[in-house]
Amino acid sequence: MQVPNLEVWFQRPTDIVRKLCSGDLDLGIVGYDIISEYAQGNDDLVIIHDALDFGHCRLSLAVPKEGIFDSINTLEDLLNMPQWTEERPMRVVTGFGYVGAKFLKEKGFKHVSFLAGDGALESYPAMGMADAIVDLVSSGTTLRENNLKEIDGGIILESQATLVASKKSLNRREGVLEISHEMLERLEAHLTASGKIMVTANMRGNSAEEVAERVLSQTSLCGLQGPTISPVYCTLDGKVAVDYYAINVVVPQKSLYKSIQQLRSIGGSGVLVSKLTYIFDEETPRWRKLLSELGM
Repeated sequence: MQVPNLEVWFQRPTDIVRKLCSGDLDLGIVGYDIISEYAQGNDDLVIIHDALDFGHCRLSLAVPKEGIFDSINTLEDLLNMPQWTEERPMRVVTGFGYVGAKFLKEKGFKHVSFLAGDGALESYPAMGMADAIVDLVSSGTTLRENNLKEIDGGIILESQATLVASKKSLNRREGVLEISHEMLERLEAHLTASGKIMVTANMRGNSAEEVAERVLSQTSLCGLQGPTISPVYCTLDGKVAVDYYAINVVVPQKSLYKSIQQLRSIGGSGVLVSKLTYIFDEETPRWRKLLSELGM
């Protein structure tokens, strides 16, 4: 993505958030989990795009499968365990102390102590150093390998990569708002195009309308709003004439072979397949939402 007047720095996720908060960066791409933990409700930060479709994970509470937790399957079960008292609080190890504490407090937990940690948090319960962990989970394999389980109601937040900005920069620094708009448009268009391809084929027909009817009769060939039908000009008996029509249609990549079969069934030939980089649609609602948040 080549955007004029844009300088890109590669930083650790935590540093991205800290530098956004301090004003050293104008924009950042970072996981929602990191924003939630390290921004800690900073009013100056605004999420421009909340779903960039990579870095998927969830921040979740997990407890051992056995022992006193054998029959603990929900957050309510955990809350009502008689073991937790002021003298013996539930010990939770996490690298997300702000978000974790906020979540448990909102859920009614009163007797909880937090131990800061990073790295292999899954080993803490087995070593007797913690009762539960709050950590990022993707597939859940690591939890299972360490005899831990997630419980119903224990997902604190769902996370993926987000585009974040400083409101002060957007409002005050020349060019930042315009660059943010272009980045948002490009990201949206690229995500819209992801998993879609352009299929082009030639088909004989007496008119564009006749060809369109045949195309629209097939379930996999509807396109974004419908197929584009264009005349293909050739020379017949010394005169310019239309013998074929070109069909352009956008289809999901996973439906490619089915689409080709349907094109062939209605007389399509010479099928070309092109990968799409961008599909620009109407102006994204996220832009209007951003302007509203900025008071514009």
